[in-house]
Amino acid sequence: MSAENNRFKKNYSGKRNQNSARSDSAKRLSNKKTANKSLKRTTKPKKKTIPSIKVAFLGGLNEIGKNITLFECEGDIILLDCGMAFPDGDMLGVDLVIPDFSYIEQNIDRVKGMVVTHGHEDHIGGIPFLLSKMNIPIYGTPLTIGLIGNKLKEHNLFNSAKLNVIKAGGSVKLGCFKAEFIRVNHSIPDSVAIALHTPAGVVVHSGDFKIDCTPFVGEMIDLHSFARLGNEGVLAFLCESTNADRPGYTATEQTVTASLDKLFNDASKHRIIIATFASNVNRVQQIIDVAFKYKRKVAFSGRSMVNYMSVAEELGYLKVPKNIIIDIDMLERYPREQVVLITTGSQGEPMSALSRMAYSDHRKVMVGDGDFIIISANPIPGNEKSVGNVIDELLKRGCKVIYEGMYDVHVSGHACQEELKILQKLVNPKYFIPVHGEQKHLRKNAELAELLGIEKKNIYIGDIGSQIEINEEYIKELPPVHAGKVFVDGLGVGDVGSIVLRDRKHLAQDGLIIIVASLDVYDGHVISGPDIVSRGFVYVRESEELLDEIRSDALRILEDCADHNIHEWGTIKNRIKDEVSRLITQKTRRSPMILPILQEV
Repeated sequence: MSAENNRFKKNYSGKRNQNSARSDSAKRLSNKKTANKSLKRTTKPKKKTIPSIKVAFLGGLNEIGKNITLFECEGDIILLDCGMAFPDGDMLGVDLVIPDFSYIEQNIDRVKGMVVTHGHEDHIGGIPFLLSKMNIPIYGTPLTIGLIGNKLKEHNLFNSAKLNVIKAGGSVKLGCFKAEFIRVNHSIPDSVAIALHTPAGVVVHSGDFKIDCTPFVGEMIDLHSFARLGNEGVLAFLCESTNADRPGYTATEQTVTASLDKLFNDASKHRIIIATFASNVNRVQQIIDVAFKYKRKVAFSGRSMVNYMSVAEELGYLKVPKNIIIDIDMLERYPREQVVLITTGSQGEPMSALSRMAYSDHRKVMVGDGDFIIISANPIPGNEKSVGNVIDELLKRGCKVIYEGMYDVHVSGHACQEELKILQKLVNPKYFIPVHGEQKHLRKNAELAELLGIEKKNIYIGDIGSQIEINEEYIKELPPVHAGKVFVDGLGVGDVGSIVLRDRKHLAQDGLIIIVASLDVYDGHVISGPDIVSRGFVYVRESEELLDEIRSDALRILEDCADHNIHEWGTIKNRIKDEVSRLITQKTRRSPMILPILQEV
């Protein structure tokens, strides 16, 4: 018994030791797993890098027109609009002002395309000049693409252009960008806002818009899509500011129809001439409808007007009754009370059809007593003086003129303060950036955003050339990009700069004095001259004494240079300019441009 007990104890002890070893091993394994789990719990996951989107403003800030914006994300670039602006009074002889495309040219290999909000000149007018440098695909709604195509035909660029039609509500993928086209109301059909879906978030650009519940053409603005985007989350909202300083709401287009009807009735015995923007297809449709009601024929004047209406009618955006349109050459064949002439020139542009009529410079239309003229447009800031001059000239010729404020003959295509508030609240962005307008407009739009609850630090007011980086965590300003104005003068693009404009202004203000002399090729003494030519400085016949003094002064300088062996023409010309300028200033208090012309004989 004792031996068996010993064997039992020995076996039990062995098993117990074996079980203990297994238990220790299990404990070690359990402790290792626990340690690993603990390690996993305490190690923080790497924070995902949030991409950014860069925005560069190449135009459209602190000015009216020339709208163009560049967006960059993860190495891809797209452009939004490419417009032009009309020259102001200081840009003597300049026809158009377009953006500087240098920054785009430097990054052309990364540009995926351009999206266009609508077909107004301040949004598409620069496209032919851009495509002459680089051929990038362009995306827009049917009318917008039709108008762009028409412009490209004039520049012989249509056949090579990559034009793509995207209807409102559609979208297009451009690199890492997805551009969504959202229907808005404006003074031209087929206008859209653009929502850019990017890895950095959604950026919404309003384009030009207003909220019109009873638009004359098409449907009401798609507020549902803006609300949807706002609910999903919008990183930044770029909102137009043109009417940000005007309280209330913009009037509906329907008010113009009633006013036109009344005016047509009042002018039953007159010829009616209506000036409006060539691109305002809605307004032209209203005029045609009222003219048809009063059994009048309609003619168009102005190349841009004819081009716009041709495209709009071809694409079905202009409904024209049969046999109502006549050629401008046929105006005189009809009694004055049976015709309507729709013309350009609502902004007082010097070369426009209405301006030519006002100054009796139009080849086909003479205005005077018996003409009833309606200006269906508000002056763009800076054009008030030009418009006023045209109205004065028309009144002097006996015309009856209806213009801004007299009747509801024009409503703006841009949102006033209450409409801006509505869209801002629907979009509900993290960052707000006012665009499209002068400084006073941008500031007022920024104030509205702050009033609606957007923090001041999340509102950015930029300038031409400004570049910003937008991220979920911040918005910051980057070094500016190369941007500015390029002047188009005739066929020349960019060959007129600040120095040329300075000289033109100088000539316009004080005129020109030309001093011509022939010098001996051997010793530099005067052989003939100097002759004095005055242009825009003084009337020669009444200023012979002054011109004789200028001639004597120039001759003295030339002979003195010859006597001292000074033959470097730059030095001689500078001495003539300085001495003659001093004499003229002393005698007349004027500063004409002085141009010495010397030749050796």
